[in-house]
Order: sequence, then C-alpha cells, then structure tokens
Amino acid sequence: MNEEDQPRLLLVDDEATLRVPLAEYLSRQGFAVTEADSAARARTVLRDEVPDLVLLDIMMPGEDGLSLCRHVVEARDIPVILLTAKGKATDRIVGLEIGADDYVVKPFEPRELVARIRSVLRRAGRNGTPVEDNEIYLFEGWQLDPLKRRLVDRDGVVVPISSAEFRLLKALLDHPRQVMDRDRLLDLVQGREAHLFDRAVDNQVSRLRRKIEVDSRSPQLIQTVWGGGYMLAADVRSVVRETG
Repeated sequence: MNEEDQPRLLLVDDEATLRVPLAEYLSRQGFAVTEADSAARARTVLRDEVPDLVLLDIMMPGEDGLSLCRHVVEARDIPVILLTAKGKATDRIVGLEIGADDYVVKPFEPRELVARIRSVLRRAGRNGTPVEDNEIYLFEGWQLDPLKRRLVDRDGVVVPISSAEFRLLKALLDHPRQVMDRDRLLDLVQGREAHLFDRAVDNQVSRLRRKIEVDSRSPQLIQTVWGGGYMLAADVRSVVRETG
C-alpha cells in the first residue's frame, strides 16, 4: 500500500508506555499514525492535519478525552474510537452519546482494535475506497448530499451534523416510512459493538431532531414508534448530483 493510500490515524494518549508500542504496531498494520500525548497537542495536530480516525484516551491530565471528543465530532467531523479504563461504563456511555463511533476497554488485544478501526473506517467511508453515493436525498424541503456529508435546510442553509448524526439520518432516508428498531439502527449506525447502549441511539435521534424538526418536542419527521423504534415519516426522492 502506498503511503498516500494509508488510512491516517491520530493516537492521543498521555501514557507513553502504551502509546509508542501501539503506534508502532498500527504502523505495521498499514496505518499512518501521528501521536499526541495530550489534548492540547492533539488540537495542534488537528489544525494542520485531517486524520481519517482519532484513537482517544479518555483519562488524561488537563483537558480530558471526552471534551476533545466533543470538539472532534462536532467541529471536525472525524470518527473517534475511545480508549477507556475497565469499569468506566459511564464514560463510555457519555462518549457514545456525544458522537464517538466505538470504544475499546484497556487492556485490549491490538488485533481487536485493528478490527474495530477498519470497521469504523468502512462505516464512515474513509477506508480509501471511493464513496459510491452519486445521488442527493430530497425530503420535506431538506437535502442530504452523502458524498459531501452536507445537510441543507429549506432555506438553503448548511446545517452542520456529526458523523453519527449523518449515518443515522442516511439510515432513515434509505428506509423511509419503515419502522427501524434500535437493534437495526445500531447495526447501521454504530455496529453491534455498541449493543449495550441503546440510549446512544435515543440521544442521537434527539440531537438530530433538534436540527431538522420545526419543534423537536413534537417531532413530525422522525417519529417514535412505541415498542418498535423510529420511523422517518416523509417521502424521500433522490436526484443525480450535477457534475462539472
């Protein structure tokens, strides 16, 4: 694999005894790895580089990983896998709720981490293969461009969405007027690794509703189906993206 084709990872962990050998292992697996020993250093790197994925330790001195995760997800739209301490279930739940794509618990098997990295990169469309979506979704005056990951409202204003929100909306647009239970949405949005965190889906739905509903407290587009899950109550059509 050429260097230009290697998925780029940013590994953020203050513990050098873990970070350095892990970076070396990931490099041998075909990834281009940049290391950061703090959230401050990671922010500096992110000003100059756009990695395909961030591996982020939660427990760090200074700014913690959850704060940096929120910035990466909301401001940079980059997938995140959290590295968490055993027994810190609350941190894992919070991380998934703010948009992290997955987590691994320390100590972990490096091969498992590589499998999770490749899975997240595939779901995010950042695994080096071209995105095949050449159509734009149109629904209730809204537009979603999957290739550019751009959501545009009825007035033509671009509405920022995180990676998780994008995947959730696309899953609903691919199955309009169909009831999507939480298990199926977890498969499509975050993978079965997150099966214990149904609340993560509920929170992502709430976040997405605040962006696309006229009144998120009385949603008309993304409806809750009691005992079933969620349904996009809208007709969806697609148009081929103009080229040139």
